[in-house]
Amino acid sequence: MPDLLLELRSEEIPARMQRKAAGDLKKMLTDGLVEAGLTYEAAREYWTPRRLTLDVRGLTARSKDVREEIKGPSTKAPEQAIQGFLRKAGLASVAEAHVHADPKKGDFYVAHISKPGRAAEEVIAELVPAIIRTFPWPKSMRWGPASAKPGALRWVRPLQSIVCTFGPETEEPVVVDFEIDGIRAGNVTYGHRFHAPGAITVKRFDDYAAKLDAAKVVIDAERRKEIILADARNLAFANGLDLVEDEGLLEEVSGLVEWPVVLMGEFEQDFLAIPPEVIRLTIRANQKCFVTRPQGEAENLSNRFILTANIEAKDGGAEIAHGNGKVVRARLSDALYFWHTDQGDLPDLGALEGSAAKFGLDLKKPLDQRMARLDHLNVTFHAKLGTQGERVQRIRRLATEVAPVVGAEPAQAQRAAVLAKADLQTEVVGEFPELQGAMGRKYALLQGESISVAAAIEEHYKPQGPSDRVPTDPVSVSVALADKLDTLVGFWAIDEKPTGSKDPYALRRAALGVIRIVVENEVRLGLNLSFHTANNLISDQYFARVGVEKQRVSDRAELIGVELKKSTSPSFKEVTRAVAEDQAASGVAMNWVVGSARANLLSFFHDRLKVYLRDQGARHDLIDAVITPDADDLLTVVRRVEALGKLLDTEDGKNLLAGTKRAANILAAEEKKGTAVAAAVDPALFREDAEKKLFSAIDQAEARAGEAIGKEDFSAAMVALSALREPVDTFFDKVLVNEEDVAVRANRLALLSRIRAATDRVADFSKIAG
Repeated sequence: MPDLLLELRSEEIPARMQRKAAGDLKKMLTDGLVEAGLTYEAAREYWTPRRLTLDVRGLTARSKDVREEIKGPSTKAPEQAIQGFLRKAGLASVAEAHVHADPKKGDFYVAHISKPGRAAEEVIAELVPAIIRTFPWPKSMRWGPASAKPGALRWVRPLQSIVCTFGPETEEPVVVDFEIDGIRAGNVTYGHRFHAPGAITVKRFDDYAAKLDAAKVVIDAERRKEIILADARNLAFANGLDLVEDEGLLEEVSGLVEWPVVLMGEFEQDFLAIPPEVIRLTIRANQKCFVTRPQGEAENLSNRFILTANIEAKDGGAEIAHGNGKVVRARLSDALYFWHTDQGDLPDLGALEGSAAKFGLDLKKPLDQRMARLDHLNVTFHAKLGTQGERVQRIRRLATEVAPVVGAEPAQAQRAAVLAKADLQTEVVGEFPELQGAMGRKYALLQGESISVAAAIEEHYKPQGPSDRVPTDPVSVSVALADKLDTLVGFWAIDEKPTGSKDPYALRRAALGVIRIVVENEVRLGLNLSFHTANNLISDQYFARVGVEKQRVSDRAELIGVELKKSTSPSFKEVTRAVAEDQAASGVAMNWVVGSARANLLSFFHDRLKVYLRDQGARHDLIDAVITPDADDLLTVVRRVEALGKLLDTEDGKNLLAGTKRAANILAAEEKKGTAVAAAVDPALFREDAEKKLFSAIDQAEARAGEAIGKEDFSAAMVALSALREPVDTFFDKVLVNEEDVAVRANRLALLSRIRAATDRVADFSKIAG
C-alpha cells in the first residue's frame, strides 16, 4: 500500500501554535481522504518551528467505483417535485431516470448513479491546496507582491516550500503535482537554517526523517523534548545541581528549536535574595530558561540556569550563555528593585489615613499600606459591584461570620480577609500577576503576621481547578469561602450568570471550589444563610452608592415587588430602570432580584455538586434521589449519597428498593384512578399477620431512622430502613392490596403510603434506577 509524505515549510511557526496546527493538518487531510473514498492504515503528525509534516501509511491508491440508487417521487407527482429530484440526482431530464413499480404505491422514479473511482494523487492534488487556503490559524498574514491581489494566500508566516510524495515502499514515489500561489509541490526540502541550509531531495517519510536528522533537524517534537530534558538534567547534575523541571516550559522550548543544544548560564549570588518564585518566573518569562537548585534542597535556588540554543556554536556556546546571562541579570535587577520597593513605605501615606481607619490598618506595615492604597484608589472590581475596597469589606464580614462554623478564630479570619487583596498593589504582582497570593503570604510573614493569616492570604484563591489542593487551615477555609460566596452571590445579583460554554468570571470554578472546601474539610455550612448574609452586604453597599436610606423604602416594598413580579426573572436592567424611576425604591428592587436569584444559585450549586460527585464515582440516580430543591447543606447531601450507595450494594437494600418501588407504583396507579386512600392506618382493619408485622416494622424503622437522622448518622438510618425488607416482601407475598372491601383496601393503600413516607425521609426511591 502506498504512503503519503506531506511537509509544509514556512519561515516560522510560533511555538504555542505548533501542536494544534499539526493536529489540524492531520484531521483535515485524513477527513478529506476518507470523504473522497480512500482509506489509510495510520497517520502521524510532526512539527518544528519551521515545518508541519504528515506521514500517512497504507493509503489506498484509488477510491472504489460507487454505484447507488436514489429513490425519487411518484411518476404522478407534481412537476416541481420531479424537478427537485432531478437536481438532487444530477440528471438532465426525466428520461435519464428509471421507473420502478410498487404494488401498493404505484410507479416511481429511481436514479441509478455510477461514480468511477479516482486516483489518490488526483484527490490529494485537489485536497491539499484547499486545506492550505482554509487552514484555521489563529493569526495569519499575506506577503510579497501577490499579497495585494484578491484571494491572496494567507499563512501564519510566509510559506516557503511544499513536499508531497506518494508511492509504495517497493517503488520510487511520485511527486503529487499541484501549485498554490506560485509554490509548486516537490520532493525538495531544506535542513537547519544555519548548519545545513542546502536543498535535500527526499522520497518517503523514513528517508525524509533520516536526511533531516543528518541536516540538524529533529522532526519529532517528543524526541526534542526528551533530548532537552535529559541533557538539562545531566548538565545540572554535573555541576552539583538539580534541574527544576517545568513541563509547560519544556513544551514551549521544544517548539523554539529544530536542533536543541543545552547550555548553562549564571547570574550573581546577590540575586538569590529574591524569592525563588520571582526568580523562576523572571527567567522563564523573559528568557525561556530553566532554573536549578542545589542537590537535595527543595526550596532554595542556585545562581545557575539552563538555556536551550538552536545551534552548535564554535566556542561551545560560551557567548550564547554569556548573552543570556546579561539579559537575565537585567531582568533580575528589576525584580530585586520590585522586591525591596514592596517592603518600603509608600510615598502617599498621608492620603491613606481614611482608608486605614476604615479597615483598622497599621500604616507602619508595608502590606497594610498597600491595602489602604487599594481602597483609596477606588480600584474597580466590577462596575455594578463596586470597588475592590468595597469587596474586601464584604469578604471581611462574611469571613467573620463563617469563621466559627469552620473552627477559625474570627479576629484572625478578619485580619486575613483585610490583607487578602493587598498584594494587588505590590510591584512584584504588577509584573507577575500569577504570583498574587503567594507574594501576599511572603510580605505578611515579613511584617510579623501569624502563620495562619499569611497562609490564608495565599490560599484564599484555592482551589483554582479540580487538581488544585484545597485549603485546610480554618482561617484559610473561612476566607476562601467568603471570597467565593461573595463572587457568586454578587454576579447572580446583577444577572451575570454563566451561559452555555461562556463563563467569563469563572463562576463554575468558584462554585466547585466552595463544594470541595466544604466536602473535603467536612464543613457544615448552610448556603442559604450565607447567601442571605452576602446579599445584605451587597445591597447595603448599593444603598450607600445611590444615596438612599433603607428606612425610606420599607413602606414602598410591596409596590415595587408587584411591579417587578411582572417579570419572572427580572434582569439588572429592569432593576436599574426601576431605580431611575424611583430612587427611593432602589434597595428593595436590588433585594428582590437577589432574593429571586437565590433559588437559582442554589440550583447551580446542585448541578456543580452532581458533577463533583459523579467524578468521585457516585451514581447520578442516587444523587438525584437525595438532593431536594432546598438542600443547602452540601456535606449532608454527600453523606446521604454515600450511605444510600452502601445500602443499595446489599441484598436487603436491593430488595427494599424493589418493594418500595412496587408500593409507590401501586399507589400512583390507584391515586390516578381516584381510589380512596385512608388518611391514616387503622390496625383494627388488619386481616393478615403480614399487615400487622409490616405496620409494626414501619413504626420501629421510622423511629430508629428518625433518631439516626437527628444525629446525622445516615448509615444508621439506612440500616434501620433495611429492616423493612423482609416484612415488605412478606406483605406483597401474602396480602392482596386491591381487596373488595373498600375500607380494607383504603387501609392497605395507606400502609403502602407509610412505606413510601418512611423511605422518603432519607431519599426519593422513585428516582433510583433498578
